[in-house]
Amino acid sequence: MPKFIIERYFAEKLELSDEGKLHIKQINDEEGIEWIYSFLSADKRKTYCLYEAPDEDALRRAAERLNIPADVITAVDRVDPGVFA
Repeated sequence: MPKFIIERYFAEKLELSDEGKLHIKQINDEEGIEWIYSFLSADKRKTYCLYEAPDEDALRRAAERLNIPADVITAVDRVDPGVFA
């Protein structure tokens, strides 16, 4: 499945309750996407999230349903250090 990075900018610090995390998982499941992991900036106002998704539109639909930003979506391929050894 294709992989994407979503860059998100938040007006305030990002904080998620356990209920919020479950809601995210439910919407992602319904849209056929999987949240792999995220990096959170030190000020907790910006994230870089790696997803597997059928396409960019599925990611945008999920973000819209969750009322969270999806400021920049970039399709990516994995490159690990082993290719340079």
